[in-house]
Amino acid sequence: MSSETPQAQRAKGGRGAQLERSGLRPGWTTGACATAATTAAYTALLTGEFPDPVTITLPRGQAPAFALATEELTGTSATAGVVKDAGDDPDVTHGALVRSTVRRLPAGAGVVFRAGPGVGTVTRPGLPLPVGEPAVNPVPRQMMREHVARVAALCGGSGDVEITVSVDDGEEIARSTWNPRLGILGGLSILGTTGVVVPYSCSAWIDSIRRGVDVARAAGRTHVAGCTGATSERTVVAEYRLPENALLDMGDFAGAVLKYIRRHPVPRLTVCGGFAKLSKLAAGHLDLHSARSQVDKGFLAGLAGRAGADEALAAEVAAANTGLGALQLCMSAGVPLGDLVATAARDRALAVLRGAPVAVDVMCIDRAGAVVGRSAVA
Repeated sequence: MSSETPQAQRAKGGRGAQLERSGLRPGWTTGACATAATTAAYTALLTGEFPDPVTITLPRGQAPAFALATEELTGTSATAGVVKDAGDDPDVTHGALVRSTVRRLPAGAGVVFRAGPGVGTVTRPGLPLPVGEPAVNPVPRQMMREHVARVAALCGGSGDVEITVSVDDGEEIARSTWNPRLGILGGLSILGTTGVVVPYSCSAWIDSIRRGVDVARAAGRTHVAGCTGATSERTVVAEYRLPENALLDMGDFAGAVLKYIRRHPVPRLTVCGGFAKLSKLAAGHLDLHSARSQVDKGFLAGLAGRAGADEALAAEVAAANTGLGALQLCMSAGVPLGDLVATAARDRALAVLRGAPVAVDVMCIDRAGAVVGRSAVA
């Protein structure tokens, strides 16, 4: 799957070595699939034959081959389709059929991109594409342009083409993504900066967080909220009446939100999430996933002790089965552990922001969405 030897990848300490050690199989982005389909379609348009499999070159030099799932050739256009294989990543677009239809344009027209069925259109500013453009991101566009130029040079074409990218059932799949909130309507985005899907890297989620910040800034929002889930979103909306494009689906990626806002400040950030998750942020973790960080009940016991809990209560907190269990013990004793965690989480967020002009407050909630801890704005 890579043009490099395993020895070379290990020597570079790159993703290939990491994936080899993990035992997880990488996959291909929608951008790589669209590039493969485009390459096959344009080759057929010029030669009458579809290369199958079709080989492309990715930005980091890998040269994967893709089998064609569909092909259609008419007098004026050619269409090829590739089924996306996301490897071992739990990607909602795994198994999606990505099609590219290539049509000749007059000399000098260049490469023009269109959104076919299942590919979205940009309707709000703040994204890396202008309003009205098909949601085919810049790197996949560049990959397709480069491969069109290569095919033209090999097969005698001008390289002036219209590329229409579509994804079967893409509009339905897109409902499970951030696209509707970001103002990308009608389907999926064609994504990818390397062409490779790294299993469990969650790069698409983090990219969506960044685009959410961009859209909020472009809309003039001065207050955004990073929320760990739907319940925390409802709590923030009830508290602050924030519009949808001010809500960042942070999930477990507190660090991704804070680091991006550090570089692209918004005047105010509210972080809202479950008490247990935010206790991890308070303790210094920036990835809140249960597989990568755990609730530190000893840390919670220390906070409780500094707030007046006696040794017996602190010991109970340290031995509690869950973070919420520790919180309930303190609430019964009148110790404001929720506020202490929220304040510590806010201070951790401010430390990551490194003096960026962003005021921060934190709200901790229980499973029902009730606020059980709150920090001041600082």
